[in-house]
Amino acid sequence: MKITKAVITAAGRHQRDLPLQTLIDRDGIQKSALQIIIEEIITAGIHDICVVIHPGDAEAYAAAVGAHAHRLTFVEQHEPRGYGYAVLCAREFVGGAPFLHLVGDHLYVSDDAEGIACAQQVVRVAEAHACSVSAVQATRESLLPNYGAVGGKRLPNRPRLYQIDHVLEKPTPTEAEQTLLVPGLRAGYYLCFFGIHVLTPAVIELLAEQAATNADTMTLSDALARLAHRERYLAYEVIGRRYDIGVRYGLLNAQIALALAGRDRAEVLAQLVELLATGAATAHPHA
Repeated sequence: MKITKAVITAAGRHQRDLPLQTLIDRDGIQKSALQIIIEEIITAGIHDICVVIHPGDAEAYAAAVGAHAHRLTFVEQHEPRGYGYAVLCAREFVGGAPFLHLVGDHLYVSDDAEGIACAQQVVRVAEAHACSVSAVQATRESLLPNYGAVGGKRLPNRPRLYQIDHVLEKPTPTEAEQTLLVPGLRAGYYLCFFGIHVLTPAVIELLAEQAATNADTMTLSDALARLAHRERYLAYEVIGRRYDIGVRYGLLNAQIALALAGRDRAEVLAQLVELLATGAATAHPHA
């Protein structure tokens, strides 16, 4: 299975401006979050990219990616029917082929010893196993309301790879404890989606079936839950970290993570130490 196309979803009401936010990347260059995401995809060897957008946003998005604009196909999402519907909007673009999917409000920092980017890690696993693969990260239960999560079992002799049996969208801790416990994870942690997936055409078919029911809100997690019972579906625990730039201080955390992973690490660390020292002195002036 060869992955040659990618889809970024960015049309959500509270999401559409996030890819346009500006950060300094690991090379010290100012870029939009969307450009950083696109370069993550290119690193995985994929150059044909669809961005699902709110109507009228194409011009701003094209301007935000500079020289990469020629790689992009924009598809407008005209109905606010949820994340699953956003992915389905790219149906004609993917054309019945497997595709890489990233969300438009997450940035990624790889911790791989060989420097393999997060998206590239997932693509390699999917191509090797010829099935859908969702990137996951062990996440403490207090953060479950922010993510979809999976349950299953670790594959023999593959410490970062799991067979998925169950998928739940933003489960409560009680739901997760009943359904999503994974042997080998530390207590209070669950495998939550990382924001990177490789999806087979079966996922598009399942989303189309959802759309036919005229559901007001379609979630990708519902389709993935059904996928787990239709064909082989794996989770890969990425060697890296995800940063949701849509949460409080998310953009700040992502910027710090990019800076500490880049060429200006020493300078940024020195500035952070100075900032913390100044903050401590201000908070306790007579200490």
